[in-house]
Order: sequence, then structure tokens, then C-alpha cells
Amino acid sequence: MSPSRPALIADSEVLADFCRRIAGAPFVTVDTEFMRERTYWPILCVVQVAGGGMDDDPVAAAAIDALAPGIDLAPLLRILDDPGVLKVFHAARQDLEIFYYLTKKLPTPVFDTQVAAMVCSFGDSASYETLVGALARARIDKSSRFTDWSARPLSERQIAYALDDVIHLRKVYEELRRRLAANGRESWLAEEMAVLTNTATYDVDPARAWLRLKARGGGRLLAVLREVAAWREREAQRRDIPRGRVLRDESLIEIAHHRPTSVDALARTRGLSAKMAEGSMGAGLLKAIAAGIALPDKECPHMEEKPDLPGGIGPVTDLLKVLLKHAAESSGVAPKLLASASDLERIAAFGEKAGVAALSGWRREVFGDDALGLIRGQIALSAEGRKIKLARA
Repeated sequence: MSPSRPALIADSEVLADFCRRIAGAPFVTVDTEFMRERTYWPILCVVQVAGGGMDDDPVAAAAIDALAPGIDLAPLLRILDDPGVLKVFHAARQDLEIFYYLTKKLPTPVFDTQVAAMVCSFGDSASYETLVGALARARIDKSSRFTDWSARPLSERQIAYALDDVIHLRKVYEELRRRLAANGRESWLAEEMAVLTNTATYDVDPARAWLRLKARGGGRLLAVLREVAAWREREAQRRDIPRGRVLRDESLIEIAHHRPTSVDALARTRGLSAKMAEGSMGAGLLKAIAAGIALPDKECPHMEEKPDLPGGIGPVTDLLKVLLKHAAESSGVAPKLLASASDLERIAAFGEKAGVAALSGWRREVFGDDALGLIRGQIALSAEGRKIKLARA
């Protein structure tokens, strides 16, 4: 099961033996292949892992068939839960979501190479292919990216593709780790990993499902929208189908606006047939609508209001955008990791009281202090050829 010999593990004993071989490694690289086009919950199809092996096989790598009948993933999950083994992912969020769904725990500790690359001069959301080319001096065949990973048997080409995603990741991780140590930004990455490995990031609360919908209005409309969106979320989870297959967003918003209280009125909703309105689905919706209507006024939800920004801050915001680009290029940190467009508007409007991440921690050191200096007139920007220069009062 070395990088030169693509392997697919579909047997519990073989998996246990492989996990024993890599259990003592200081780090393992991990990736997943999954499907969720037709389901609410992701279907884990393949897990790829690479770690230190025996003396005659310094790198052990294998793809694990998570759909193999009767396969016991417990040895692998123990490694993912081992605090002594660092788990390295690229763009980890979806992978972590899958493991959290399976075990109600997150792998720990975690290193995300995409986030690390953002503080090591690779810009916003560097792709795995980009990092492999730049740091591992290798090329990846991405032709198998969109294949059906739930279909069996998997081809050798699919297995080789899957393994490439963890074999080259070892070199990418080692080089990024070296750069982080050299530029002293390891604590910056740790701050980002704390958010990524917070279970609250992955908890699905049906009562908050309405927040992802774009509805105009407030009060009673939002009360009904919250109830029907929560009903849809629970129904999608129960039936394990995408939420849009239960009822489309547009239909939920229309229901919240018109608030039908009878089967006939509900059946007039766009995207909801008379048969659906008359059945258990209609009964569930009418119950949710009634709950939203009955909610006391003081308990009705409200959209978080954006701060009332003063007029005339556009030019100052534009100057802050220039400063942000300068800070990003000078520090080698991706702009969106330093500050968002909303952050810049709030800084332009409220200064020190903006209450944004850009004015705290390492972001303040890289950008925030200069941003405040700019709006206070303590820093001036000028162009010198193709470069921006800062003049401090």
C-alpha cells in the first residue's frame, strides 16, 4: 500500500492492519470522496489516508472503501480522534462535517493547508492543484473528480486519483509548516483552526434554517418563515433528501407572506400540488404556519439589522480597500482573511468602535492599526511607480 501501488481497502482486518502501521505517525493526511446530490446527509464513499509506515515503507497510503459491506471503520476513527496525531486536510470543512455526522466528534488536532496557504502568500482559497504544483512539484490528473464514487467497482484510475490527494498533501503540508515556522505565523493559523474545529460550526439546528433564506419583511412574516423552514429542515433530515426536494425556498417565502390556514389555500402555493397539500406534508405545513401565527409579537424573530452607516464614507472605504491590498501584498496574507468589504465600511464609519475582527489579534497588527491611522489622518497613501507607499505623520 505504498504510493506506487494503488490500494483499495475493503476488509476490516486489512484496515486494522493498515491503521496499526500508521498509528505512530506524527501526522497523517486525509481526504474523502462523498456523494450528496440526492441526499440531505453526505454519503461517505471513500476515505484516503497517508501516514508514516514501516522502515521499508516510509509512506503508507491507502484508499478505504467506506461502502464495503460490513467494514469496520473504528481503527481509522481512533486515529482521527488521537490528539497525538495531527490530521492534515486541504479545504477541510466538508471532510470534517462528514466525520462529525458519523461520530458526533471532530478529528483533532487539524491542519488545513488551504487556510495555511492564505497566510503564506498564496492568495484567497488556493486550490490543491495549485499548491501541489508549487510546493510538491507534481501534477494531478483531475479527470476523475466528478465521477460517481458510490458506484462499484472503483477503477484503478479513480483509486490513483484518490490517493494523489493525500500522497502529495504530505509534501504540501511539510513545506507550509516550514514557511509558517520561518515567518512566525503558526499562532495565526491556530486561531483559524479553532473556528474550523468548533462543533458549533457543524451542528444543524432546524430552528435556524430560516436565516439562510432571503426574505424581505419582519415580525409575523419571519415568525411563520422560521416555523415552516424548521419543518422543512426536519422533514429533509428525516427523509434524507435535499431540502429543495421537500419544498423550494420560493415556496416557503410565499407561504410566509400569505400564511394560508386551510388545505385549499395552501394548495394555491406555487410548487405545492393539491395532493401534497391534502396529505401529511400539508398537515405538517399548516401546523407550522399556525405556530408562527400564534407566536406572541414580542417573541417574533427579527433579521439582524445592519448598522445605519453614515453617508459620505464611500471615498474613505475606497482608501481602506487600497490599504488592504497593500497590507495583503506586503504581508503575503490573503485579503479576505484580513478584512471583508463590510469590515472596511464599518471601520470607515465607526473607527475603533467598529467591532470587527480586523481590529483584533494578529489582523490588527497586519492591517487594523494602519486602517485606524489612515482614517485619523495619521497615515497618507501615495503611489511610487507601481507601488503604494505609506507616509506616517
